[in-house]
Amino acid sequence: MRPVGVVTRGTTARRRLRRPDRWLVTTHGPLLRRRDLLVVDLGFGEMPVTTIELAGRLHRINPTARVLGLDISAERVGAAQAQSADGLEFAVGGFELAGCRPHVVRAFNVLRQYDATEVPAAWRRMQEQLATDGVILDGTCDETGRLASWVTLDATGPRSLSLALDPAVEPSSVATRLPKVLIHRNVPGQPVHRLLADLDAEWQAHAPLTVFGVRQRLAATGQGLRSRAWPVLDGPAIWRRGILTIAWQALAAPDH
Repeated sequence: MRPVGVVTRGTTARRRLRRPDRWLVTTHGPLLRRRDLLVVDLGFGEMPVTTIELAGRLHRINPTARVLGLDISAERVGAAQAQSADGLEFAVGGFELAGCRPHVVRAFNVLRQYDATEVPAAWRRMQEQLATDGVILDGTCDETGRLASWVTLDATGPRSLSLALDPAVEPSSVATRLPKVLIHRNVPGQPVHRLLADLDAEWQAHAPLTVFGVRQRLAATGQGLRSRAWPVLDGPAIWRRGILTIAWQALAAPDH
């Protein structure tokens, strides 16, 4: 099967995807404990380090999990295959997912390098390959992984947007790491722009809570967004980690 896509820049670093991985384990536990679990890490880049880390995290909760690292570069795949192990493989593949039917696809810092008009087709191609009840995480993060965001999709479409915040900076700093489908919509009049403005406002309003620890301030910020009628998912335990997830219907653009 011919790989679909183009070679990415491929930069990566250890622990760069720890935040979306931990969120995935926390929020999709039942799915990840399937005995036949197959997880695809799409576009692992120059080094397979984050794929190896993902496999390690999954094997702690599901020793039978299979993780398949895909990259469109045969050279990268050839080098990565030396790191193969039980439950961890590498192969050439793109948005067609090498013909596999995974339960989870993690595609980070891949679609960021495409034009926004190409995102829907890439999503559809991956969705067509999903196993029943499968999910896709299409996300972007900075070089350290402190700032990140991702769209979670199922076979029917996008379900939510997650924002992983760095409490050392304003929450709206995550705007530079929005998924490709949203980054060009961060302009006045668009829901994602209002979301980030409200997020900054709640963060400032709860600044006094920092004396009790930044986790208390993060939890209060999540509750504050919910009080503004944003459909914030999960709950304080995850908000305190600096991850806020918004139901996708609230982000539907006015012109869509």
